[in-house]
Amino acid sequence: MPTKEELIAYVEKSPHPEVKVAVCDIDGILRGKYIAKEKLLSSLEKGFGFCDVVFGWDSADVLYDNVQLTGWHTGYPDVLTKLDPATFRKIPWEEDRAFVLGDFYLKNGEAYPACPRNLLKKVIEKYRKAGLEPYCSVEFEYFLFDETPHSLHEKGFRNLKTASPGMFGYSILRSSARSEFITSLVQKMKAFDCPIEGIHTETGPGVMEAALLYTKALDAADRAILFKTAVKELAYKDGKVATFMAKWNDQLPGCGGHTHISVWKNGTNAFADERNKSGISPLFENFLAGVLHGLHDLMACYCPTVNSYKRSVPGVWSPLNATWGIENRTTALRMILGQDPKSTRVEQRTPGADLNPYIAMAATLASGLYGIEKKMKLVPPVTGNAYDLPKEEVPYLPRSLAEATDRLKRSELAREILGEAFVDHYARTREWEVREYNKAVTDWELKRYFEII
Repeated sequence: MPTKEELIAYVEKSPHPEVKVAVCDIDGILRGKYIAKEKLLSSLEKGFGFCDVVFGWDSADVLYDNVQLTGWHTGYPDVLTKLDPATFRKIPWEEDRAFVLGDFYLKNGEAYPACPRNLLKKVIEKYRKAGLEPYCSVEFEYFLFDETPHSLHEKGFRNLKTASPGMFGYSILRSSARSEFITSLVQKMKAFDCPIEGIHTETGPGVMEAALLYTKALDAADRAILFKTAVKELAYKDGKVATFMAKWNDQLPGCGGHTHISVWKNGTNAFADERNKSGISPLFENFLAGVLHGLHDLMACYCPTVNSYKRSVPGVWSPLNATWGIENRTTALRMILGQDPKSTRVEQRTPGADLNPYIAMAATLASGLYGIEKKMKLVPPVTGNAYDLPKEEVPYLPRSLAEATDRLKRSELAREILGEAFVDHYARTREWEVREYNKAVTDWELKRYFEII
């Protein structure tokens, strides 16, 4: 990890008069600015002010009317923002300009309750107190379009031209045709300290999948959110637009944001145990049991938008129920043994590419630790198609953001493992999202009712 001294030395010598800084909002969107390098250097000890409206509005910058943490009643004040030198990287497409992520804090020094990055840090600290270290990675699916932000709006987001036609997963032809863009992306992501382990076309026109290299959980979440933003920026520069919507077209597959997780102890993967016939440890079983136990209550943390649930339908590679299986992609949790005990891990397949990586990782890790602490017993794995399980025996996960938010709001488990203040604020923002959607008149309604009714 970079140190504060390395950051200072680089910034002092940099030809750029400004440094780019950013924080993550509740929707997993980076909000940031350019600041003079003198300001950065002077604020490394005490921090600087950043308007807390970033936790008082939605992804479209519309102010919430139901949150308590900030609002007109507080005057939308500046809150203390502390930059994390360990996140220092150079932006290769901005001539190696310095970039740093920050976190929000209250005046008394406590973590700002709605700050997603601090939420994950708190969960990781609980692991470390137990002598454990979580490692993670994220694999993203996303669509590329031969469009611009202006053309999207001019077309009303209809009749969009994808970067390639047809359904052609794992295509050598399609990836070769885009080799210049893909090669540039891989090289720039490595230079930006977001290394890509593998990248290929997925099933669908213009769709790609990229797997990020695993690392410690906080760094993995940083890489995930920076990757999404970087792909969008680089697509702009190439005359394209990228979307990480969970489901942008009802006729095409959705976009997953699957999270791979393992837990280590004393330099060894604590999920693996070669002494057991199964190859997995009791700790892994407890972890899986905890995550399964929390899936229904925490669904809004994994699937945070109204659109997320358009992906949660049978047959589109998205789980419908709280299940696990060994190398089974129809279940919510896919256990992967790999060729080496170091590779033993769980793939959390519930989130779409629209996830907030900090919140999704925090929810999985916190519920997994709950299972470890309670020594929860793991139910047998699902063999075969988990979609075919009778919902009377294995209930569906929440099928809408409204249902998921109501479940989260009433959950004692969520409040215990994620904290009262965070759950209250987050649930209120999801309720707002539902209300905004309920007011909208969709194309589907116009086509179905406009002339006939």
